[in-house]
Amino acid sequence: MRLIQLRDEAGNIRVGVVDADGGQVRVLDGPSGTYALALAAIAAGCSLAEQAAATPGEARLDYATLLQAGRVLVPLHHPDPAHCLVTGTGLTHLGSAAARDAMHQKLQQADEATLTDSMRMFQWGVEGGMPDPGEPGAQPEWFYKGDGAILAAPGEALESPDFALDGGEEPELVGLYLIGPDGTPHRLGFAIGNEFSDHVTERQNYLYLAHSKLRACAVGPELRAGPLPADLRGSSRLRRDGAVVWEKPFLTGEANMCHSLENLEYHHFKYAAHRRPGDVHLHFFGTATLSFADGVRAQPGDVFEIELPELGAPLRNPLRTVAAGFAPGGVRAL
Repeated sequence: MRLIQLRDEAGNIRVGVVDADGGQVRVLDGPSGTYALALAAIAAGCSLAEQAAATPGEARLDYATLLQAGRVLVPLHHPDPAHCLVTGTGLTHLGSAAARDAMHQKLQQADEATLTDSMRMFQWGVEGGMPDPGEPGAQPEWFYKGDGAILAAPGEALESPDFALDGGEEPELVGLYLIGPDGTPHRLGFAIGNEFSDHVTERQNYLYLAHSKLRACAVGPELRAGPLPADLRGSSRLRRDGAVVWEKPFLTGEANMCHSLENLEYHHFKYAAHRRPGDVHLHFFGTATLSFADGVRAQPGDVFEIELPELGAPLRNPLRTVAAGFAPGGVRAL
């Protein structure tokens, strides 16, 4: 099932079920957003898709018109942005099963002393990131991006602070979660994400990774509930003045990763602070495709477009530079 969050004509947040052909959206009558719908599903002991299917709603709207009008929101949010944790994992993707085998052989032949810290962590993932179900595997790289205030809706600008050295896309799969009343994480589904980072800052030194990730990001338009195909294939594009200036296919899903989703979820939610009842988590699962890696630098006004057909409509966001709003000496002593 494909779900979106939208604003109705009165400005209220509603949940919509996207038709199989992507043409229309059935607007649900009851819940005031995916968060409320998910809480109802947990209370009823059913899946999110089952709860949506059982919720009345006869109004139907044209999906393309909603997107064009900017009425489609991120597919999941918390009413209090401070209770939404946006995080991610890196060094998780190989591109394909064939690439995984080739990389495994290359790492086995490498001299341990010559491996960088990043390659060493990548090697741990190749060797131990796919454990048996119910067993912990290798621990991945993990990073924090921000709370719910950094999320950009489909069509909304990705704001890059004026102190940033770069702002580039990262096309990724995103897991959407709600922590139940008893502290159990519930995966509601998956969405397309643009993890958007400062790659120039990160390239200066890998210890600057934490700084480079503290940026806006985009998620949506849709939440795909239910099983996810293991092999996902999409395209990432950069448009400038309407023309495509860079385009590249990308692969994701477990068939193209060196970590299982279960392993990545375990290493995120094993921390008690990440299992606070009522909190929302949006977790990026990593990528292997960047325009920056091909020497392309995005400019203000460029539009990032990420397409992953199995997850519905493409995610499009323009780039905009904004004032950071803070300067040295800005801290006041009391």
